[in-house]
Amino acid sequence: MTRTVPPSSEPEAQTSTGPKDVAPAVALHTGTSDVRALLTSNLRQSGIYVAFVVIIGLFAVLTGGTSLSPGNVTNIVLQYSYILILAIGMVIVIIAGHIDLSVGSVVALTGATSAVLVIQQGMPWWVGVLAALAVGLAIGAWQGFWVAYVGIPAFIVTLAGMLLFRGLTLQVLDNISLSPFPQGYSRIASGFLNGLLGGNGYDAFTLLIGAIAVAGYAVSQYRSRIARIRYEQPVESFPLFVLKIVLVGAVVMAFAWQLATARGLPIVLIILAVLIIAYSVITTRTVFGRQVYAIGGNLAAATLSGVKVRAVNFWIFVNMGFLAAVAGVVFSSRSNGAQPSAGNMFELDAIAAAFIGGAAVTGGVGTVVGAMVGGLIMAVMSNGMQLMGVDQSIQSVVKGLVLLLAVAFDVYNKRRAGASR
Repeated sequence: MTRTVPPSSEPEAQTSTGPKDVAPAVALHTGTSDVRALLTSNLRQSGIYVAFVVIIGLFAVLTGGTSLSPGNVTNIVLQYSYILILAIGMVIVIIAGHIDLSVGSVVALTGATSAVLVIQQGMPWWVGVLAALAVGLAIGAWQGFWVAYVGIPAFIVTLAGMLLFRGLTLQVLDNISLSPFPQGYSRIASGFLNGLLGGNGYDAFTLLIGAIAVAGYAVSQYRSRIARIRYEQPVESFPLFVLKIVLVGAVVMAFAWQLATARGLPIVLIILAVLIIAYSVITTRTVFGRQVYAIGGNLAAATLSGVKVRAVNFWIFVNMGFLAAVAGVVFSSRSNGAQPSAGNMFELDAIAAAFIGGAAVTGGVGTVVGAMVGGLIMAVMSNGMQLMGVDQSIQSVVKGLVLLLAVAFDVYNKRRAGASR
């Protein structure tokens, strides 16, 4: 009896996985149609950057270029830095499938702690900073315990925390505002590094930092490209890759020039940059980061894979408490005092930044860089509407619609991906 060989078996027998087939496989992904497919498959990630550029251009036209003036660019960095710091922690919480509604109250309480020690008690400014960070870590541990080890949903725990820590803020401040902070403390959010390398009408040090940032980005992207090629993953063509680096470099250097011709490099921007780099590495290149994504993507599979879900969830909230304390220090430094109403609605801004930046409602998806872009979109919109004299109520309507559309886009993408399988 003759055995019939399936037609698919012959190509399988001829297929080789040796090094000689790597180049053709990569070349297949560098054609025009494949690049288009690559960009389409990453529409949500690439679309947010396009939207960011469009929004910047729109408000530049509507404000007659005022929104891109050196002074205004510097003000955006100073005014919205604490929201971006909160967004770093919030996106990690959301990736894991949780939410934190208490961060605004934590900002208020940590700022109040610093104010009482530094302004009322006359302690050195750095003691206030350390005390605020300690309070933030304690709050994170408190909420992480209830979420991770007691099993109460994060929504309920942090909703209770929002009320609890706001009440404690009122108690700590005795329902009054405290100000001003000494110069060392206020320089955290309002100080600048300039004149270190001189410059005629501009700060050369700020331009040097911008150039280093561009070089670091180029090297990082090149190494990532080489790694993707090594594993036969799709990449854009080399001219398109170079164009992307050039465009990003031009944007960064234009931003650095605006800062250099204003007041120099803000200290708070250095703090923010360190946090962004550190948490980008943590979320993408550490075991803890992979476990966070695993928990948010499929909790049951993560548990069966040996992930210590309780411990990871606990440290997620400890980290959120720490970053909320950093934001509290920055905000109190920026406002040069502590108020009982400080941090009101900050949690909504941080959540909006994470979702607009690409985080998924169901968890498992999101990036630190995406959250930063989402936060900057909110910042540019708010700043632009303020320059145009738009009423506060209209600003809230616009922000709400942008958030709704971002989440709707996420839902649409998931449905389309599910239908295509």
